Amino acid sequence: MYKNYGLLIDGVWAQSASGETLDVISPATEQVIGQLPKANQAEVDAALNSAQAAFKIWRHENPWVRSQKLRKAGDLLRERAQEIGLMMSHETGKPLAESVAEMNAAADQFEWYSGETMRIYGQTIEGRDQNTRMKVIYQPVGVVAAFSAWNFPALLPARKIAAALAAGCSIVIKPASEAPGSCLAIAQACLDAGVDKGAVNVLTGQSSFLSEALVKSDITKKVSLTGSTNVGKLLLHMAADGIKKVSMELGGHAPVVVFADADGAEAAKTVAASKFRNCGQVCVSPTRFYVHESQYDAFTKAFADYANSLVLGNGAEGEANIGPMVNKRGLESALSLIEDAVSKGARVLAGGKRPADKDTGFYLEPTVLADVPDDARIMTEEPFAPIAPITKFSDYDEVMERANGLPYGLAAYLFSDDLSTSTRAAEDLEAGMVGVNEVLLASAEMPFGGVKESGFGREGGSLGILEYLEAKFIKTKLK
Repeated sequence: MYKNYGLLIDGVWAQSASGETLDVISPATEQVIGQLPKANQAEVDAALNSAQAAFKIWRHENPWVRSQKLRKAGDLLRERAQEIGLMMSHETGKPLAESVAEMNAAADQFEWYSGETMRIYGQTIEGRDQNTRMKVIYQPVGVVAAFSAWNFPALLPARKIAAALAAGCSIVIKPASEAPGSCLAIAQACLDAGVDKGAVNVLTGQSSFLSEALVKSDITKKVSLTGSTNVGKLLLHMAADGIKKVSMELGGHAPVVVFADADGAEAAKTVAASKFRNCGQVCVSPTRFYVHESQYDAFTKAFADYANSLVLGNGAEGEANIGPMVNKRGLESALSLIEDAVSKGARVLAGGKRPADKDTGFYLEPTVLADVPDDARIMTEEPFAPIAPITKFSDYDEVMERANGLPYGLAAYLFSDDLSTSTRAAEDLEAGMVGVNEVLLASAEMPFGGVKESGFGREGGSLGILEYLEAKFIKTKLK
């Protein structure tokens, strides 16, 4: 599947000199669909040296020219969306329509940042006397080491590559081993759009080796990660030794609060569509459902009806609208969470097991659990699976305490028709992003990121480019 790709170093695709490879497995068939080269230390060094050399040139590129190249890359991704999307569906099992939509969202990132590269504004500060001039300028931080996750294998790399290039940085990116194809295709689009060779480099291989080699290098000046909280903590420790600029979008466990004045059935339909997107493997997926007791029955029924209406299957084929989980480890973890919740009193309203008609693939029926107690593991551990645990509440202060009770704070959602309640709750929920009667929180113009152990920094929006820039203060005394 990756015959035209490999390691991208200084504008050239090549296989690893060692000849070692990693298998890429289809989650729908459990068959090997491709192989990735395993980069060695010499190849890591070559990629970093290429990025460093390119940075010295790319940072001085006319911002209008940078903008044109980024926009061209986005245009190419739109033209190739169907082809790359099909590759993504084979890698992840997600429905082709979702994959193609993700490719267009990745193109949006390049289009957005093509504008932002022309809007890197500084600041003028009035001096205390007539002979003093003071200003702040923003300059690119340098070579970026970026690490992406498998659940959105095109959008997540696009956020990092487009923002880094827009700021004038060069980048070495390590895509997720489970689904690398989209990132490789994005890098090719950048080359085809005229981005300087070496400004984008791609390394594949063993994650632990590559992360340590890239983060600890003196060449790397900025680290960007989308991944789990545990991996984030490891990379933070590594980056601390070099005092490197870091941004991280880590795990979440998003609460949904449905208040008494909301329409429970309509809220359920809205959040269910989001819950089961990408088989529940979404960092901002709604994952803990707190429903006011007056809306509880309507909410749970509508949610279960939606889950039962979904068609489970291989997203690269047929009419499936929900695919498999990405690997066996995730499937086994999800089944364990269901078993634990049921053992503690939860009721299964839909799903709850592997489908009987699928002998291969990492499939799990869309699952809805009611009456889930707070001490069930699924209420404190991010499920990253198509499982919706629902519980009820009666009091505002009580539900806020429960919703904010975890160390995560990426996204949160609330449903209310009362302006006072919705405004107060949106401000009280401890999350980097809050949806009020809305679940779509990710688009190029929005600042994406979390608080607490869900990370720091923002991707997207006018704030996103600042993660790749350093402020410099200049004070001049006139003679």
